[in-house]
Amino acid sequence: MATLAPPVTRGTTPRVTGASGGHLMRKKRLFWPFVLPALALYVIFLVLPTVATVVLSFTKWAGAGDTPAFNGFTQYSQMWASDNFQSAFQNTLLLLFVGGIGTFLLAFLFTMVLRDMRGGRLVRAILFFPNIVAPVAIGMFFGLMFMPDKRGLANFVLDKFGVEAVPFLAQGSIVWVVMGAIMWASAGFYITILMAAVDRIPPYLYEDSDMAGASPWQKFWNVTLPMTWDVVGIAGVLWTINAIKIFELVFVLAGSGGYAPPPFSWTLGIYVFDRSVGANGTPNFGAACACAVMMILLVSVLVVLLRRLMRRDAIQF
Repeated sequence: MATLAPPVTRGTTPRVTGASGGHLMRKKRLFWPFVLPALALYVIFLVLPTVATVVLSFTKWAGAGDTPAFNGFTQYSQMWASDNFQSAFQNTLLLLFVGGIGTFLLAFLFTMVLRDMRGGRLVRAILFFPNIVAPVAIGMFFGLMFMPDKRGLANFVLDKFGVEAVPFLAQGSIVWVVMGAIMWASAGFYITILMAAVDRIPPYLYEDSDMAGASPWQKFWNVTLPMTWDVVGIAGVLWTINAIKIFELVFVLAGSGGYAPPPFSWTLGIYVFDRSVGANGTPNFGAACACAVMMILLVSVLVVLLRRLMRRDAIQF
């Protein structure tokens, strides 16, 4: 005799019983004990300092021993009217966009070369090496290399060929020297990321391209780039965040042994530092916080725009 299963009422969730139900309940009990410590650290060291930074950006505060005084948007208006801030803002955007284009062009070029190159993994490791070195050390290395006269290695070599010394660290060229140093130090990181994505591409796609007589550029444009598009988007986000907050390399390379680099070479990170420690007088933490808020907004807007521009349907392979 057949038995009829009890009807299932819509909107109700079937009760899970047995071993699977017990396992699910244990997972639910362990959820908060594991999540709460990480959530508490996130709130204490990220959320609360961010909120405090936003609040202090509307005040005038000289630090310990002084009481923050609310002054509305005064810090923001004074910041935008400052020549030092405008220079730092322009330099940051220049490093972000021009340096980003150069870095990713290098990364794509090496990706095309290293895919079929013998010993490509060794070359990839060598290119990644600058990312292991501290940015301060890289800044010192390039600072010594581009010192004026024949004291720097670059001008010493130029002198051997009868070329006059080039003022690499002068006002008109320091930003480009910094940009070249950043591209040299950063390219290996993005080459490694892109090559990890290229390694996931099925080899038969390249074999079919070879049989069709595709050039290296055609294989890159029609196979490599579409298959790694999501990774390129993530790499773009990482570059945006790192470029906007860059500090150590510029501070050491453009500083030339002084306390701080000249204002024409500043980035937003150095502007925040200068207003925080009071290099030009009494510290102004309100102005430093206002610039930090601008950096947060700039990162947020650019990352959202980049993710929207890079959005596309995932390719299954």
